[in-house]
Amino acid sequence: MDKSWMHADRRSKEFELGFEEFLKFAESNAVNIDKISCPCKKCCNVDGFSVEVVRDHVFYYGILESYKVWRWHGESMYDNGVESESESESESVNGDPGMGENDVEVGESEDEEMSEDSNEFLKFVEDGDQPLYNGCDHTTKMNFLVESFSWKAKHVVTDSCFGDFLELVKGLLPAENLVPLTTNDAKKTLSVLGMDYEKIHACPNDCILYRGDAVLVDAEECPSCGVSRWKLGRDNIPTKNVPAKVLWYFPPIPRFKRFYQSPKTAKNLTWHDWGRKKDKMMRHPADSPT
Repeated sequence: MDKSWMHADRRSKEFELGFEEFLKFAESNAVNIDKISCPCKKCCNVDGFSVEVVRDHVFYYGILESYKVWRWHGESMYDNGVESESESESESVNGDPGMGENDVEVGESEDEEMSEDSNEFLKFVEDGDQPLYNGCDHTTKMNFLVESFSWKAKHVVTDSCFGDFLELVKGLLPAENLVPLTTNDAKKTLSVLGMDYEKIHACPNDCILYRGDAVLVDAEECPSCGVSRWKLGRDNIPTKNVPAKVLWYFPPIPRFKRFYQSPKTAKNLTWHDWGRKKDKMMRHPADSPT
């Protein structure tokens, strides 16, 4: 699909015709035609409106030119050509002649695979890239899991309700589909991403965290303010093993490891140190003395 019109002047005929084709495409794939994600520079696909409002927004604010894969409007992220487009875009960034004379080769070739200790992650990616069911050409197992967990978090859906949802979807799709049967199965699949979190009980008044010291781990009430660790029931009696407040801790180390999983990605992430032009001129945040 030709998307060159996105870079044209929005007052031109080329932009008008291209955008009308985009609206037809978005409307044909929309679940709710009154909630189509708006790709204008103000909304950035966060808010949804009717076709008329989306048209007005784009012609007023301009379209988000970096929105090259229309994933919020029904286009698959895994269509042929997407990968090559992103690779060529990355090459243009790496080879920007205006960004410095200190460019050096770091790491191995750009086609190098991920490190050897990433076999489990690579298997997950390979498994996740499979179609959701035989003949499905618009989504994959991984995409379904990510989108469904995003929906779960957005609407504060309980695990039991989410499990019923998965069971319903699995029954509606053709046989031998890859939808997990339970919430635990879905969580186990995504846990390979290394995005685990830790739940830590906390004082309702934010005095302490019940962790570290063995005395605190087993404490029934806050040693600072004396408030019960447990949630009070209707009769104002603490409910054992139901914490009054919980801190969700997301360990940063596994996330940093995932950032640097690929030598190619690691090269881009460290470019500010080895690749930028260092002549005491401000052209990048790393040039700031603070």
